[in-house]
Amino acid sequence: MPTKPEKKRRPATLADVAQMAGVSIATASKALNGRSQVKAETRARVFAAAEQLKFSPNAMAQNLISGRSGTIGLVTHDLEGRFSIPTLMGAEDAAGNGRTSVLLCDARGDALREKYHVQTLLGRRIDGLIVVGARPDPRPSLGPLPVPVVYAYAPSENPHDTSIVTDNRLGGRQAAEHMLACGRRRIALITGDSDYGAAHDRVDGAREVLDAAGAEIVQGDALYGAWSEEWGRTAAGLVVAQHPDIDGIICGSDQIARGVLDTLRETGRKVPDDVAVTGHDNWEILALNARPQLTSIDMRLEELGRQAAALLFDAIGGRADEGVHVVAPRLIPRASTGPRVA
Repeated sequence: MPTKPEKKRRPATLADVAQMAGVSIATASKALNGRSQVKAETRARVFAAAEQLKFSPNAMAQNLISGRSGTIGLVTHDLEGRFSIPTLMGAEDAAGNGRTSVLLCDARGDALREKYHVQTLLGRRIDGLIVVGARPDPRPSLGPLPVPVVYAYAPSENPHDTSIVTDNRLGGRQAAEHMLACGRRRIALITGDSDYGAAHDRVDGAREVLDAAGAEIVQGDALYGAWSEEWGRTAAGLVVAQHPDIDGIICGSDQIARGVLDTLRETGRKVPDDVAVTGHDNWEILALNARPQLTSIDMRLEELGRQAAALLFDAIGGRADEGVHVVAPRLIPRASTGPRVA
């Protein structure tokens, strides 16, 4: 004889939890939402009942009560995802702890597209917004919005906005300190576009350290060009031809450093025995596939994303922290640097 199918048990409701805990529905709701008006022993009783009944609050209902959607927006101007993807990963790590979703939009470096995406996200009732720049120079503020905003990587020009950036000057200092620790004394600085504030900040940080140590900066100053391997090859060729006894090259990006390594190899220089080379960004697809693997400054973009999300959640909770916040980079040593071989 066929068995009768077991009747499916209905999900537990807030009323069930309240009845088991011996409290009103309003008290049970306050206890589960962490309201301070509920005594500790009452809260414990409610949570025990919820656990026993396997009660799962309805997210939509909770959002209606709290006035929040459980989503934040992230608008990026980074066309290749080089900076936005690690930042997004960090933001999602932080958001995941609070069951918050992140909606990503690519503004493609266009202010009008950015405005459209912001309005669209606001229409989705996001609780807050993170804006990721394509370059680490100050950018125009979005102005007053109905939700909190955090500017990541590229700070807002408005000092009353909340921004978080990586410390490019410190990155330059770290590269120079590492070169000196490897015994290098005749060092070239090859970097990217002179219109980028980050390019100058990295150079300024390196110069501070090298000048204080009495080390020679060949060419007298940094060589500025494109953020490309081609420029790295060209600039390294110029430096090696004019300063054959150079023993260190600090590069403003990993792409430039890859080009520098090509030229040094083609001109018979051994890395790091003859010339040590550092990059910047720690773009692993480049740094780990370089020959030799590239010592680089890691901007810690995932940490930047985590902190951007934390600042945003604080602002959503009414604890906005204005001004520019800074994430310290770190040097990742690899085979392209080491003591010079006499």
